[in-house]
Amino acid sequence: MHSARRLAVLGITVLCLYLLSSGSPGERLRQAAAAGIEAGRMKNVTVEAEPLPTAPPAPAAVTADGPAWIAEAEEADGVLVQVMESVNADEIRETTIGGGLAVKNETQYAVDARELLGRGPSIRLPSEGPQILILHTHASEAYTPAGLDRYEANDNRRTEDTRFSVVRVGDELASIFERAGLRVLHDREIYDYPSYTGSYTRSGEAVERYLAEYPDIAVVLDIHRDALGSEGVVYKTMAEEEGVVASQVMLLAGSDESGLAHPDWRENLTLALYLQERVGMLHPTLMRPVSLVPQRYNQHLTRGSLILEVGSSGNTLQEALSAIRLFGEAAAPALAQLVESPAGDA
Repeated sequence: MHSARRLAVLGITVLCLYLLSSGSPGERLRQAAAAGIEAGRMKNVTVEAEPLPTAPPAPAAVTADGPAWIAEAEEADGVLVQVMESVNADEIRETTIGGGLAVKNETQYAVDARELLGRGPSIRLPSEGPQILILHTHASEAYTPAGLDRYEANDNRRTEDTRFSVVRVGDELASIFERAGLRVLHDREIYDYPSYTGSYTRSGEAVERYLAEYPDIAVVLDIHRDALGSEGVVYKTMAEEEGVVASQVMLLAGSDESGLAHPDWRENLTLALYLQERVGMLHPTLMRPVSLVPQRYNQHLTRGSLILEVGSSGNTLQEALSAIRLFGEAAAPALAQLVESPAGDA
């Protein structure tokens, strides 16, 4: 039954794409993709090329939990749309993805993590004014409803109710950082609803506005939640930390391999490795490998810009909140060490 339905969906998909390609709507679609609008890519889709540990059988193909079965796979280089079937999975399975200082390198660049770590981050947080910007390009991303954390979904695991989305996770991280003495701006705007297309354009414009007003902002964290699944199964990432039930967290750094200018991408990657090491010292299973990808995701705007993936669509909000607390309590002192001395101090 499932196979027949999947074949039917595939057939309809192929037919729709054929019809699109034969008329003016198809031409407009090709022109939009060819324009290379980096902002439109659906970031919340993760491809796992190798089996996920501790959760056999592993996903064999990527799925999207977006609002439709047509997902933009890669607009940065003008690659056309990729067809995916949205899965409302009947089963959720746990997985713990080994991290440490590993880098999941999806580029052709050779990366020496130890060498970058030895050099250390080049950024310095200002002694005055805002230091960190937190925002959400895909603010409607939400988690599997559980307990009291239930919401009216716009689409599969998405909501404009910020009490239950990744915006709530951002609230928690901002609070942790502020308690540690760091100064944070948290942009709670929703940039991905009702349209995913252009999400990164809109959030990038917002970052530029913040930087124009506060040019000394050193760190920009774009908080998302991931999506892992295939064949009717959704995977929830779980840290194996004593005394807590928490999802895992992943740092993602972009590069210039897509052809878009991003000359300082190694600085962003170095910050990711610095935070990965510091958090991993306290919570060895919390962090998934750092992901290095060809796309830049607005990270060219500063030398301290990263995507932070907190949990996946199979996780609950409470598991994600537990994870961001562990991350924040370890990352805050690491970032505090990068604050420059006030002017006039010896």
